[in-house]
Amino acid sequence: MKAVKIIGGIVAAVVLIIVAGLVYLNTAYPKVSSPDNLKVEITPARLARGKYLANHVTVCIDCHSTRDWKKFSAPLIQGTEGTGGERFDEPNAGIPGILFSANITPANLSRYTDGELLRTITQGVNKENKALFPLMPYLSYNHLTREDAYAIIAYIRSLPSVEHVVGESSLDFPMNMIVKTIPAETFTPTAPIDTSDTKAYGKYLVGIAACGDCHTQMEKGQFVEGMAFAGGREFRLPIGVLHSSNITPDKQTGIGGWSREQFTGKFKTFDSDTGRNIPVGDGEFNTIMPWTMYAGMTEHDLGAIYDYLMTVKPVSNQVTKFSRR
Repeated sequence: MKAVKIIGGIVAAVVLIIVAGLVYLNTAYPKVSSPDNLKVEITPARLARGKYLANHVTVCIDCHSTRDWKKFSAPLIQGTEGTGGERFDEPNAGIPGILFSANITPANLSRYTDGELLRTITQGVNKENKALFPLMPYLSYNHLTREDAYAIIAYIRSLPSVEHVVGESSLDFPMNMIVKTIPAETFTPTAPIDTSDTKAYGKYLVGIAACGDCHTQMEKGQFVEGMAFAGGREFRLPIGVLHSSNITPDKQTGIGGWSREQFTGKFKTFDSDTGRNIPVGDGEFNTIMPWTMYAGMTEHDLGAIYDYLMTVKPVSNQVTKFSRR
């Protein structure tokens, strides 16, 4: 009987510790700064820069719209820009739960102050103080220049207001607790960059485009050490399994054998009516890589990305891009 009492006491203590830990997580996290008292002035320059970034670099409009999977690279369906509702779950995105992208048109975001929007985009905590899953790469957006962050806010405010109710997101335990610890405590903007310094500017663009997120292998929710940009991250599609490409300058398995012109030309292939409307039949290869959005980047910016990628550590990693189920 004494042993039973001891075991019972240990179990009770463990349960108490777990409950106390959950209470602490729920009350202490997310641990982030309060929203700034901010009003972004909407100017033509900011609208143009924000449109460029949100559509072609940070590609906010990619996840927050509806894509046409009957065409290669699934370009946006016109008229759905910013309306949200895209579903991400375990089978197709490796998400521990179900997520729906938010409606980011003024129909939903008009209730946000600019400070609340800035915190959501760059720190990952919304108006209701709820932590966002980092499928939205807010840890990368945390290093936007302040002016670029303001430009994105200005552009989002200018989208046509569309009433569109999206599904309710939910994460499985324990990720619904862990996610509270991920947001950035403060916004740490990058200082303005001289765009003529293409390697430094390219590093900035690669960062805010979160290229490394897709082009680095992950295991148990963590990036594999030493494999930055080496590709191989798995994405499950209805017709098969896609693996991201190696974009390190390794000459055999990466892009080390590519010229600057070949690199920019690959993207610009999709910057035309023909390139944006390549039909894909049932069961044929397709990709989640939003080529048609990145194709809208300027040749200068694409060239800067190439210049930076040529400076990263070459990693030999032969990737099989696609395999059928």
